[in-house]
Amino acid sequence: MGIYCYLTFPTTYFAIRAEDLLKSRPYHFKMVPVPRSISSSCGTALRCLCPDVSGIKRYLTENNVQIDGVHQLEEKVLKPPKLFTQKGKP
Repeated sequence: MGIYCYLTFPTTYFAIRAEDLLKSRPYHFKMVPVPRSISSSCGTALRCLCPDVSGIKRYLTENNVQIDGVHQLEEKVLKPPKLFTQKGKP
């Protein structure tokens, strides 16, 4: 089992903006559907490693990305999120 953190956003716009901004940063993350244990509504969440969550949250807030919430979930470990390079490619 692994523990991951999820950031949720008030709109799809902010989720897409977060992904674009973070591609130029050295964080492991993946955009995923919001897990049912967080919300039954559809939407997109950013899944990341919990030690990175405060830095990611701070960076997104500094760049005017609104965040609804931060959630921590224990789940089966499949693959770690990808690390994006400066050019935005894994």
